[in-house]
Amino acid sequence: MILDPTPPIPPTWIDMLRHGEPVGGSIYRGHRDDPLTELGWQQMSAAIGAEEEWDAILTSPLERCRAFAEVLAAERDLPLYQDADFREVHFGQWEGCTVEQVMARDGKRLTEFWAGDEDYPPPGGETLADFQRRVAGAWAYWTDRLQGQRILLVCHSGVIRMVMAEVLGISAARSVANVQVPYASRSRIRLDHTDHGVFSCLIAHGFRPGQLQLDAA
Repeated sequence: MILDPTPPIPPTWIDMLRHGEPVGGSIYRGHRDDPLTELGWQQMSAAIGAEEEWDAILTSPLERCRAFAEVLAAERDLPLYQDADFREVHFGQWEGCTVEQVMARDGKRLTEFWAGDEDYPPPGGETLADFQRRVAGAWAYWTDRLQGQRILLVCHSGVIRMVMAEVLGISAARSVANVQVPYASRSRIRLDHTDHGVFSCLIAHGFRPGQLQLDAA
């Protein structure tokens, strides 16, 4: 008897969307739960194409991500999942401060933190390595649970950089230094599920609605 081969598992597509401009200006925001400005809402709305389709939406629970994700999920009747592990890195005592303020009082620690030195976390915050492990764990869990689906992940610049580090096989510090993630920017990842494991590929970074087809190579 000839058995039919197991049908191939369709790829998993993940679009990552950074939140728009939050209230409070340019600061180390981290776990602060600041809402979006009116401009921030406009930025995120402009980043989503009317004809784009997803099977599910994932979001950080922080308001600058969650509020838009909730509206979009309701408008398109999509399941919405929140995961606290997709929050931004915790900056501890630096939260609410500008870069200039932190550099003035804690410059060496700030430099070593961004270089990935685990001996120099933000006071009361988390190391870059701990942040990467947190995001990588959530990424592995949800891409397995939602395998073969089209997913929109609404999150933070740091989260996107940690995912990039995983996908591209680079250090967290290098991803922080070399990957720019403006407000409401988009990135797309494809995961291919094979007998030899899961292979991830960065399809695009910084694209606009309508520039890419979902089945692009």
